[in-house]
Amino acid sequence: MVSFDEGDVVNGKVVRIDKDEVLVDIGYKAEGVIPSNELSIRKSVNPSEEVELGEEVDALVLTKEDAEGRLILSKKRARFEKAWRRIEVAADSGEPVEGSVIEVVKGGLILDLGVRGFLPASLVDIRRVHNLDEFMGQTLECKVIELNRSRNNVVLSRRAVLEEERKEVREQILGRLEPGQVVEGKISNIVDFGAFVDLDGIDGLIHISELSWSHVNHPSEILSIGDTVSVKVLDIDRDRQRISLGLKQTQEDPWQRVISTHRPGDVLEGTVTKVVAFGAFVEILPGVEGLVHISELADHHVENPSEVVEPGAKLNVKILEIDEDRRRLSLSIKRVEGQNMPMQDLSAQIAAANAANAGIAEGGAEEAAIDLAEDSAVEDQEVESPAVETETAAAEVPEGAAAEAAIEDASEAEAAAPAPPEAATSEPEAPAAESSEPEPGSEGDGAGNPDEAASGGDGDSESEQQAQP
Repeated sequence: MVSFDEGDVVNGKVVRIDKDEVLVDIGYKAEGVIPSNELSIRKSVNPSEEVELGEEVDALVLTKEDAEGRLILSKKRARFEKAWRRIEVAADSGEPVEGSVIEVVKGGLILDLGVRGFLPASLVDIRRVHNLDEFMGQTLECKVIELNRSRNNVVLSRRAVLEEERKEVREQILGRLEPGQVVEGKISNIVDFGAFVDLDGIDGLIHISELSWSHVNHPSEILSIGDTVSVKVLDIDRDRQRISLGLKQTQEDPWQRVISTHRPGDVLEGTVTKVVAFGAFVEILPGVEGLVHISELADHHVENPSEVVEPGAKLNVKILEIDEDRRRLSLSIKRVEGQNMPMQDLSAQIAAANAANAGIAEGGAEEAAIDLAEDSAVEDQEVESPAVETETAAAEVPEGAAAEAAIEDASEAEAAAPAPPEAATSEPEAPAAESSEPEPGSEGDGAGNPDEAASGGDGDSESEQQAQP
């Protein structure tokens, strides 16, 4: 009879398989029992799928004798201990480990390594994997990138293994590729700025501007993942291991057809592709567009090109100029005989102008009412205060000597105002204007402006009357 303690790993032979447990003969006085939940790290396993009758297995002793006197063993824990030691060695040496995929969970895969190893979705392959279910049941080779015994945590990376395998392949591909070569590849990914092509182990990029001779809004308009395409090598950065590819370079350049078959003065049918503030672009051949400047849209004045054309419209255009170096076409619509472009709706313009005039008239009426109210207030103030009237008249005199004379008259009128009641018996002073000699400049100015002279005279006369006892 063998001797062992709890926690030891023992070896035995399967002698019985039930639906919830397995009996193992380890040479002890009683057969050991392995419950179904101690057979594997998998969940809800069938004992008959895990072991076979007569199979020799290792098991860890959990309890030498339970309440019922049974010897309780665990197959998965014995395997766990052996697997953990193997994983620790692999993590230290950098060697890969193998395990089968037993679960697909949120964010990755679970591998059976004897312990549960987690493989994040981002590290499953070199490229992003959209469907993880396709790896279910597969045996994968991965590197251990994180190990924590206290939490029984193992994190794996299959991508590290694949990149190492492809490193030599990439160097070989870069060594044999040269700019100008035409090679075949498969579309591996599509992004907003272009498409990636797998060249048997290394990816090259087709920029969106190199996809087609015509305008492309998004690469998905002309390519799909998995498509096989022929591309031209445009540039190679061997230090950064980057390859620039072109798809349109493997196709006929439509611009060469324009140069060889068309001349200025030719009239062609085209389709409006885009309307901008300065004109409209018209496609005359697949992949060839020309500009119709706003001044060449119609015989009449065009404020906005959208008044005359719209995207998708088919019309005839005349070639004005072909710039071979800059690959540009200048076109005209108005110079095509028998083609008249419609004018903007005049009724809408008239209605808009009438509305604007009505707004101006309404605003003018409000201003006139405000001016009338202000004039009325000024008149009331003049009746109450003759001195203010004199000052107002003086303020209206133009600048120069005449203005100074009017201000002097207003000052004399204030000096001639009636004295307070207690001084009423005293002899009033004579107006300053009578005793002072007029300035030479003011007399001349007064004669030159009769209205201002009359205004000043009225003020003096009124002041003299008020000064009488």
